[in-house]
Amino acid sequence: MAILKEKKTDVINRFKTHAKDTGSAPVQIAVLSEQINQLNDHFKSHKKDHHSRRGMLMLIGKRRRLLEYLQKIDPKKYEETINKLDLRK
Repeated sequence: MAILKEKKTDVINRFKTHAKDTGSAPVQIAVLSEQINQLNDHFKSHKKDHHSRRGMLMLIGKRRRLLEYLQKIDPKKYEETINKLDLRK
């Protein structure tokens, strides 16, 4: 399930660091978090959708790797992103 273009644009605007930033680690983490949250809502009504669940687990792994990268490169930005998204460490 893809997120709506307007929602994705809103998420990018909240986390971008400069005018044309669409691919930095915080932006990617925020977009992945939005997709994961949307899939969690999907699973509340479609409990047996195991194919989408596997996709969500892959997204969670990708987000985890990006968070580890961000923590290693810029710990301050990592803390800021974690707090904005309300994620656990």
